[in-house]
Amino acid sequence: MTAKKERTFKEVLTQLIIDVFERSNNKPLNYKQVSSKLNITDTDSKIAIADILNEKNARSQFLEVEKGKFKLRQLKVYITGKVDMTADGSAYIVPEDEFENDIYIAPRKLRNALHGDIVKVHCFEKSRGRKKEGEVIEILQRAKTDFTGVMSIADNFAFFIADDRKMLHDIFIPLDRLNGAKNEEKVVVSITDWPKGAKNPVGTVKNVLGKKGENNTEMNAILADFGFPLEFPKKVENEANHFSELISSEEISKRRDFRAITTFTIDPADAKDFDDAISFQKLDNGNYEIGVHIADVSHFVRPDTALDKEAFDRGTSVYLVDRVIPMLPERLSNDLCSLKPHVDRLSFSAVFEMDEQAKVVNQWFGRTIIHSDRRFAYEEAQEVMDNKAGDYVEELLKLNELAYILRERKFKNGAISFESAEVKFILDENGKPTGVYTKERKDAHKLIEDFMLLANRKVAEYIGLQGKGKAKLPFVYRAHDAPNETVLTTFSQFAARFGYKLNTKTEKETAKSINAMMVSIEGKGEQNVLTTLAIRSMAKAIYTTKRSSHYGLAFDYYTHFTSPIRRYPDVMVHRLLQFYLDGGKGLNADMYEKMCEHASQMEKKAAEAERASIKYKQAEYLEEQIGTEYTGIVSGVTEWGMYVEIQENKCEGMVRLRDITDDFYVLDEKNYCIIGQRKKKTYQLGDQVNIKVKKVDLDKRQIDFTLLT
Repeated sequence: MTAKKERTFKEVLTQLIIDVFERSNNKPLNYKQVSSKLNITDTDSKIAIADILNEKNARSQFLEVEKGKFKLRQLKVYITGKVDMTADGSAYIVPEDEFENDIYIAPRKLRNALHGDIVKVHCFEKSRGRKKEGEVIEILQRAKTDFTGVMSIADNFAFFIADDRKMLHDIFIPLDRLNGAKNEEKVVVSITDWPKGAKNPVGTVKNVLGKKGENNTEMNAILADFGFPLEFPKKVENEANHFSELISSEEISKRRDFRAITTFTIDPADAKDFDDAISFQKLDNGNYEIGVHIADVSHFVRPDTALDKEAFDRGTSVYLVDRVIPMLPERLSNDLCSLKPHVDRLSFSAVFEMDEQAKVVNQWFGRTIIHSDRRFAYEEAQEVMDNKAGDYVEELLKLNELAYILRERKFKNGAISFESAEVKFILDENGKPTGVYTKERKDAHKLIEDFMLLANRKVAEYIGLQGKGKAKLPFVYRAHDAPNETVLTTFSQFAARFGYKLNTKTEKETAKSINAMMVSIEGKGEQNVLTTLAIRSMAKAIYTTKRSSHYGLAFDYYTHFTSPIRRYPDVMVHRLLQFYLDGGKGLNADMYEKMCEHASQMEKKAAEAERASIKYKQAEYLEEQIGTEYTGIVSGVTEWGMYVEIQENKCEGMVRLRDITDDFYVLDEKNYCIIGQRKKKTYQLGDQVNIKVKKVDLDKRQIDFTLLT
């Protein structure tokens, strides 16, 4: 055999051996087992396999983990990961294994993979120590096949241009698949085919959203883009409309009756659904009985029904700037499951006996019937507390007093207080923003929040402590890990630039010093920047069956019990709590964990859709302000520009580095700043700058500013 043939034989055999380990999930194997899996019986080939496995040079793909047994080295030849597209058509694959580095994929080697797809990649090392590159060999799972965008229709053909900036391919639409769409209309298109060798995929128009630029069209486009349905299926609506308004005496007899006890709701003035109410009465022993009553959604939404499947798929209600897309049809969310005043309503309750120090001395959980006496808007309840006069003044003042104690105790135990300004838009009759304002949270908001937190915590404790030291009871927890130490150190160093010293020695000290900083920055220019960065430095809260603490709230046990109208995990919590109250056992934890993962994903999507709607309204508002000058705070820096948040209205846009003409600026990632290369002038996070609105791109929801010197 010639040297060249021998080298080719060795390369082919090495690849076959790698395939064996890949298919065996990298289980340790000796040369005989590898030979057997390759159906190789001749001695020469077996010896060649043994030689390849035993190679000790730097290029060797195999590692001896025990005498005579080998595995693939961690540097995998095939990896599975998620596609992260770049603007130039190339991509990076983010591996499922978090310890692996990202793999660069050139545009011609993407094989029609799109942003977010899960793919299998063949990797290879570049020479001279450059990063790993690869080639997509299989698309395992499409992230999405439906896209929103604009139609471009000619006489003989039509193309669809997606709004998604990471969807770099136009979609070809045959004229018989337009479904009534007109040129320049905004539509939802579904990819149906991608012929081999074709540059563009083929699709069909699924929904016509309407005229580009109209408020209803653009809001529906955002919902569709994040995969939220625009309406309920007929079967689901019919199921919801089937329920009677009447509550039978048989149903009432199964429940604890709170209808004679003072009960009220406190919600935003424009709220349409009321999923929580508070009852209050003073007991003969001087203590207080406080009931946290939550709409009994699980009474109506039963497992394996069309209603339940739809609610699970949606996972959550979605709150855009001008509308709420409910998780449940209106018949339930705004009627039967809404704790409206002056009508009997079914609820699931957490009832606490509390002393003057807000200590819970007794608790009860179960199904109830209530009758709300009064519906307060937050502003109305606040007015009663401020003036110490009005409906249910004694009840509100005592509840507020107890809430203050609960809050103080929470912060003393290490909870972190994030008070960032909530931005709201004033909209005209067409949904166009005419003004922006920030919403302040007062005692009325915090009172409700503190009693909801109490109910969530006590429900989680009740189940969590039952399973302690024994077999764990499968349950849905809201978990929040402590922040990553490296990220926290970086944030601490940045906060120090503004004169705020953080003590990160222990979790409790970290929380204490962050809270002190939050108090100090209130009302200052750097408040939003530092609050945003502090939140980013925290881990993300998730739903899980794995019992763990909530770092941000400093609770050992925590769940979501209080909003089943708008969160599916709360429906799961109600079902599980009742199941355990009835003495139930033997649930499948793995099934619930998968449901939790889905709920966490849908929550993330809903938050992204909400942010997209805010970005759109900010762009729409500033479209009328081209040329207007503002004062802003540098809120982010990237290699292509710096983000600036206008102090007056909290709208955020970008000053592009190419538009700053007094020097050549580059990013200093470590120090959150950009630096001029000649004059060494720096712009860093938190700096106050003067800007002018330069350009607005509504389609991309982008705002460009010019820096004023």
